Amino acid sequence: MPVAVLLVPDFLLIAAGWLICRHTSLNRTVWDGAERLVYHVLFPALLFEAIARNPLMPGAAAPLVACAMALTAVGSMLALALGAWPGVDARAHASGAQTAYRFNSYIALALASRLGGAEGLAQMALVLAMCVPLVNVAAVWPLTRLAGRGGHGYLRELARNPLIIATVAGLLFNAFGLQLPEWLSVTLSRMGAAALPVGLMAVGAGLTFGALREAPRLATALLAIRHAVLPALALALVLLAGLGAAQQVVLVTFASLPTASSAYVLAVRLGGHGAFVAGLVTVSTLIAMVGLPLSLSALEWLKG
Repeated sequence: MPVAVLLVPDFLLIAAGWLICRHTSLNRTVWDGAERLVYHVLFPALLFEAIARNPLMPGAAAPLVACAMALTAVGSMLALALGAWPGVDARAHASGAQTAYRFNSYIALALASRLGGAEGLAQMALVLAMCVPLVNVAAVWPLTRLAGRGGHGYLRELARNPLIIATVAGLLFNAFGLQLPEWLSVTLSRMGAAALPVGLMAVGAGLTFGALREAPRLATALLAIRHAVLPALALALVLLAGLGAAQQVVLVTFASLPTASSAYVLAVRLGGHGAFVAGLVTVSTLIAMVGLPLSLSALEWLKG
């Protein structure tokens, strides 16, 4: 089945969220609550359960994780370097830089499960486990500096981040060889199953072009990093790193994801330019609807 067809259900959920939010009584207020539920409860449950349930295989997974972390590092360095451009608005840059290297974890896990089954889901969960702390560190730093909160505010934001808490807890649980009781595993699994469709619909409900026209050059550069530089680098890495077929799909999918919808939440919470970030999230999601199938098709062409 063509890759584009496999991705249709997930993008239809995004479209459904947009339509429901704009054309029914289930307006933005409802979806704000749904997004907070997913971000603070359902998605951490999914992340913890996926990491805790699947045994870590450091040797086999090391090349994939190294490549994913390299992509994250390149994206963050390029995005942060844009702050040195003449005339770049500091508030827009501090708020929007995160969209160049952060990724939508809801879509990542939904696609990994659809494209690679249980193996793909476990591998993507491991990639997220390693990269979520990195991107959150990189995202919080410029915003806390902009707000003048210093190191204490920075560390406090990291310590309270539900994705980092769930990731660290899952890794420790796994590292100590602990096993989830069946009743708890089933409960967390059901919560995780709710996280993906609700999360995807919340992404659609939040789509808005916002204030991109206030910094079009910066917006173009950030989106180019997210949707051109990182996918191209991922395709080069799969040829050089000797990854297995399943890991190749995971890496290219990871590199081609739309940016994280929670970037808007973080920007608003820390006093950044929320409207600018909302516009970047919207355009990034729309680009990924075309870019993701193209990247995966390019991978199939390279392998063929």
